[in-house]
Amino acid sequence: MAQVVDTESAKEFMREALDKVASEELLQICSEVELKSQWFREKLDRDAIPKLSSAEYFSLLRRIFATRRKAEDILKKYPLENLREWTSTLLYGNGEVKARFQNFVDQLDGLDNNLRRDFASEILHFTDPEKYWLWTRWMWDPKTKTGALPLVTYSAYDLNGETAGDIYMRVGEAVAFVHHVGKAAGFQTISKTIFGTDVFLSCVYVVYVYTVLRMRMTQEFNKVMPGLPEFSRRLLGVYQKQIGVMD
Repeated sequence: MAQVVDTESAKEFMREALDKVASEELLQICSEVELKSQWFREKLDRDAIPKLSSAEYFSLLRRIFATRRKAEDILKKYPLENLREWTSTLLYGNGEVKARFQNFVDQLDGLDNNLRRDFASEILHFTDPEKYWLWTRWMWDPKTKTGALPLVTYSAYDLNGETAGDIYMRVGEAVAFVHHVGKAAGFQTISKTIFGTDVFLSCVYVVYVYTVLRMRMTQEFNKVMPGLPEFSRRLLGVYQKQIGVMD
């Protein structure tokens, strides 16, 4: 595991994050992510999915960073009964998760590739966080080769794959390495749960973005960027203003 994770880089990212936000705030974000997962587990229970209303599915889409602004368009583009069926099959269908993930992504043909992958990943992870992991474009974008994961893993670790399902499995392995090494090496001090690792990786990405912007953008533009807690909450889909009314 230590040969996959760049512990020194990970520690430095955590130090920079803690220079910008108190550890208590990060723990609070972790608690909010846990509440998000509780919401997913209730709404996406095997018996609950067939009963999901359009309003409830809209609320689901608003809780995912990639789909929040496309929620209305997605519900107009795909019949609700199809979305419910696809969601149920993704979570509870037969076959390995790699195949179910790929099938869900393929069924959403016509949407942006990153959006489709983020959508599938968040449904899996937040409904069953002990079994499935998070893969979002800010963690690893196979097109641009950027994200939080390559910043805290060695370049020899290959995050690529021939299909979205293949990449999901590679990302899952990398997240597991970061999660376990983070606890052992002490760079992930937010929480021992997988949600603590989610928050840690969001902090890595935010620190990276701030660094890039400081070099490329004007001082005036940098001033309008959200602070680390807000930025992290947006990435993780727990920023209240983007979700709207909590139900």
